[in-house]
Amino acid sequence: MLNTTPHRGPLRVAVLCSDRAPGLMYLLNRAPDRGYAFDIACVLTSSPTFEEEVRVERRGIPTIVHPIAEFYAQRRAPFPCDPEARRAYDAETRRRIEPFFPDVVLLDGYLYLVTAPLLTPYRNRVINLHFSDLTLRNADGSPRFPGKRAVRDAIAAGCRHTRATVHLVNERPDDGAPIVRSWPFPVPPILDDAGTLRAANVFKMCVAAHQRWMMQTGSGPLMAAALRLIAAGAFNPDEAALEPSTARTTAWLLDEGGALTAPEMDPMAAPAFARA
Repeated sequence: MLNTTPHRGPLRVAVLCSDRAPGLMYLLNRAPDRGYAFDIACVLTSSPTFEEEVRVERRGIPTIVHPIAEFYAQRRAPFPCDPEARRAYDAETRRRIEPFFPDVVLLDGYLYLVTAPLLTPYRNRVINLHFSDLTLRNADGSPRFPGKRAVRDAIAAGCRHTRATVHLVNERPDDGAPIVRSWPFPVPPILDDAGTLRAANVFKMCVAAHQRWMMQTGSGPLMAAALRLIAAGAFNPDEAALEPSTARTTAWLLDEGGALTAPEMDPMAAPAFARA
């Protein structure tokens, strides 16, 4: 979704994570657009701590510990299946990040679906990284490979490569409009072997290694690219959110070198963002 109106000043980004935030250190240390397109305003974890916490605090970024299991326990609510407690948790999350005035809420390794108390005040401003190609859609417009097992499902379905996508978050899992998708990650030949598919433990280990490769190499660059597109006005979240699900089959493309190409355009004529 193309637009020409850039955001005034860097986007203020609140990062939500759980045990780890796989793209965060890239955003803080390596993203060329930090300080220009975006700044990290705060990091909130749903766990008692997260893997990158000390390194984040050393860079002067406020961290907020908001353990979700403890929140449920205090309310004597069954974790994680009580919907009322879930909404209350998101309302408290909103209250804790509001003092940092975020323009965008970025889910980076966040393990829980976001509900209305957080989605409504940040409508079309909550984004997530999902490890599948969300431009692949079923006939009804739903994503072909949603959920936590998307990499496994794509490989089991015979996909020769996988991709990751940064997308808008709405009320339905992984359904929001795609913003940017990654270069292809080729599936190793061993996973084409019928014997591997039958050997559940081997298949599981191979899928985990493949997803870890995607996570380690793609998370940071993809999230930085999405923030860059929003800040530059090259992707309009409000317009994109209005598209029907059946139309959400395009996204900007990020290549391994860091260049961005606009969707559905002749590569010779398309405006492109080169790596800074």
